[in-house]
Amino acid sequence: MSFGKNLQFLRHLKGNMTQEDLAEKMNISRQTVSKWELDTAQPEMDKAIELCRLFNCSLDNLFRGDMVACSEAYTNLRVETVPAFRYIKHAVISSDPEGDAIDRVFYIARSYGVDKPRVIGWDFPNVSQEQINVFNMHGYEAAWILPDGVVPPDIEIHEQAAHKYAAIHIEKPFENPFVTIPNGYKTLMEYMRVNGLERTKKDVIPCFETDGESMDIYIACK
Repeated sequence: MSFGKNLQFLRHLKGNMTQEDLAEKMNISRQTVSKWELDTAQPEMDKAIELCRLFNCSLDNLFRGDMVACSEAYTNLRVETVPAFRYIKHAVISSDPEGDAIDRVFYIARSYGVDKPRVIGWDFPNVSQEQINVFNMHGYEAAWILPDGVVPPDIEIHEQAAHKYAAIHIEKPFENPFVTIPNGYKTLMEYMRVNGLERTKKDVIPCFETDGESMDIYIACK
């Protein structure tokens, strides 16, 4: 990927910064920024270092990196506080754990008369190398966000306090899931790095996805 494309990508992650905004911060003209992004010119070393400081990246990232393109599939990069919620969860280790875990959670929700439950999921880490390498299995955990007043009597209920998350929206993630979804995580991690956001795993679900035709990915922040 070119320096120009990387620069466009970093502007997008930095709150959709415009060329004019960047030019003002760098004390240069908008036309200079435009030439950089068209790869018809490159910055002097002092300006390149200033760009790296602004976007919290290395010179190697900026000039040689292959950053994720700002595809139309990825929108609404943001930081939000996810309100407190109660949930039940179900973990599966199999060759298709996502489908198995989500189907089970939907079955439970519908048994309580909820036809359109709010379902989230995340990778389940407690899988052995033998299960992965020999049997081609991995783990996934799905959770049903419980509506107010719903208290399943025989299932452990978990609670999470309100917490700050970085998030990204993905349209049609399952048209090419082995590319679109990993690149969504990569884009979100770049967004966090550029904006100085640190991950946390303390007392919260550290990372999760929403289930549906579109998807939102959330990563917990300090």
